[in-house]
Amino acid sequence: MTKFAEVTIEKGSGIGRFVERYGIIGVVVAMMVFLYAMEPQYFLTLQNLTNILKQIAMNALLAIGMFMVILTAGIDLSVGSILALAMMSLAILDKAGWPWEIVILVGPLVGLACGVVNGLGLTMLRLPHPFIMTLGTLNAFRGLTNLISGARPLSGLSEPIRFLGSAQIPIPGLGQFGAIPVSAIVLLIAYGGIGWFVRRAAIGRHIYAVGGNPQAARVSGINVNRILLLVYAMSGFFAGLSALLLAGRTDSGFPNAGLGAELDAIAAVIIGGASFFGGRGTVLGVFAGVLIMGLLRNGLNLMNVSVFWQQLLIGLIIILAVYVDVLRRRAAVRT
Repeated sequence: MTKFAEVTIEKGSGIGRFVERYGIIGVVVAMMVFLYAMEPQYFLTLQNLTNILKQIAMNALLAIGMFMVILTAGIDLSVGSILALAMMSLAILDKAGWPWEIVILVGPLVGLACGVVNGLGLTMLRLPHPFIMTLGTLNAFRGLTNLISGARPLSGLSEPIRFLGSAQIPIPGLGQFGAIPVSAIVLLIAYGGIGWFVRRAAIGRHIYAVGGNPQAARVSGINVNRILLLVYAMSGFFAGLSALLLAGRTDSGFPNAGLGAELDAIAAVIIGGASFFGGRGTVLGVFAGVLIMGLLRNGLNLMNVSVFWQQLLIGLIIILAVYVDVLRRRAAVRT
């Protein structure tokens, strides 16, 4: 591990570091208290909390993949299209009678392949910014999705394919709604695994280093192109896994899946405290960002607030989060 990678991650200490790392959890708690005060009869019920976990599953997986990309000061605009392509691929094969043991792997593998295409295109073509590559594949993957599906949805998937997205594990003694969604367990494993990876594995620390200063990372011996290929492959993989959960939850595959999903994923990462400039952010913060968006939408739905107002509020929150990041960088430069 390079000293540069260690410095990139560990800078900051004391109260400021604690607030930066865990302050977002206080925001989540404050939101829950506020929403409970507004809707005390329904908000904290097991049924509603379970619904929130189901609703955030897709965005949570997209966001953790997007987080890996944003750590390198990159962006992946194609994750929504990758989700749609992976979803339709597994739905077509499932309806064609392929064994579920193969079909269940199709979504993540298609996502992984698309992510590798993004990574190779970015590094081999030496494009000036990942925005260009992933904007192109956003359209290319969506077009491929419509080509293989004829732009028609498919429904009625087999039970094993629906399991991860729709099944629940009952909690004894809590009645009909006392159950943990299997998708929540998938999220726990994914976030726990990535949390360990970026904090403990040498490659994870190299990702922070590349985002902090790619030129210094190269000088310190880090293969920057290999790191970029890895993070875009991981982003695609999690988009494919998200497609599997969404297909299971909806019992279908539809070519319009994931439209605009990349924006929600980016929003969750930025709200969670990651920096658009790379090299800063935590897995805990990303999950908190996903929760904030899920709680906001859930609470506004309970209060019958129009979806258009929801879009407006989330947009303002994103602008505020990026502005705070800019102020934080300016303060760091001055000190």
